[in-house]
Amino acid sequence: MTALLLRDLKLSIRAGGGALVGVLFFLTVVAVIPFGVGPDLALLSRIGPAIVWIGALLAALLGLDRLFQAERDDGALDLMLMQETPLLLTVLVKCVAHWLATSLPLVLASPLLGLFMNMSERAIGATMLTLLVGTPAITLIGAVGAAVAVALPRGGLLVSILVLPLTIPVLIFGVSASYAAVEGPSPFLPPFLILSALTLFFAVIGPAAAALALRNTSD
Repeated sequence: MTALLLRDLKLSIRAGGGALVGVLFFLTVVAVIPFGVGPDLALLSRIGPAIVWIGALLAALLGLDRLFQAERDDGALDLMLMQETPLLLTVLVKCVAHWLATSLPLVLASPLLGLFMNMSERAIGATMLTLLVGTPAITLIGAVGAAVAVALPRGGLLVSILVLPLTIPVLIFGVSASYAAVEGPSPFLPPFLILSALTLFFAVIGPAAAALALRNTSD
């Protein structure tokens, strides 16, 4: 499993700057908002956590279609299905590698983008923490969509369409926790704990559903 994790990380780096593309898209989404809403710093500060979360969500969806596509193209997917290691565990390791390569850079870039939105230090810290906890759920949900669409040509748009509605609860509680942190520590905990529970829930359901979809696709 360690070898698979390192292999996927190396492939992500060699694939043409997947992490960099995601961060640049994230930066573009957040940077254009002030041009649309005007130079009202109070308004930007108020909507900042929501904009950062939406930008991170859209950027995280960019590379999901490639999660299993390389294995499908070179025949490695058939070997994954026949190996002794449980397919569920293999899918989980690939999700971890994908999150490290694509979503973790978004989390690390979020404080800088929070400054662009005139967010307070507390709001920036809360947004970064909620992204750290919530973005794995997006990857785990995306694994199911990627597995369903792996056999389809040019299935990238389909993956986004399948995944986006399922990520709405993650977005809602991530933004709610970020806003609540500005009001005080007590309101922050309930939505943050629900966000954590969603990530744990999809850590169990996501790999199992993706593994089932991959087996059905191969059949």
